[in-house]
Amino acid sequence: MHTVVERELEMHLVLSPERSIAVPAQLTYRSDDPFAVHITFHVGSDSPVNWTFARDLLVEGVFRPCGHGDVRVWPTKADGRSVICVALSSPDGNALLEASSSPVAAWLERTLRLVPPGTEQDQLALDDGLSELLMPTTPRDELWLRDPWRRGDETTPEA
Repeated sequence: MHTVVERELEMHLVLSPERSIAVPAQLTYRSDDPFAVHITFHVGSDSPVNWTFARDLLVEGVFRPCGHGDVRVWPTKADGRSVICVALSSPDGNALLEASSSPVAAWLERTLRLVPPGTEQDQLALDDGLSELLMPTTPRDELWLRDPWRRGDETTPEA
């Protein structure tokens, strides 16, 4: 069974040091995608803007500046309140967003309780998926999995 942890919050798109606009956003974490966090921005268009990046990046960014390239995250103060800044860069442009630290940290804490750091790999069930993928489904498949140079009545010489 997979669990989803969601949190709706208001982020602020920083247009200049003096001006920002509110942007409704949704944070989503899925235990079946344990390394990633998803942020959906509702920007008033027909389709929302979706970003996906490493959960570790957001966790670290709550405490200290981190990331490079397309996603950078850092904590700071704005108007006397603690905020998390998220800088996003794409071929379509750049955006600097701020979110209040408390709801982001509370949401992250829920994700970390659900899938503690270091246990993400366990959620993927790669061994089960690989076994299922490699399992013969028909007798004909078994022909392809056998050694073509061995006959059924021969034994392998021991070294």
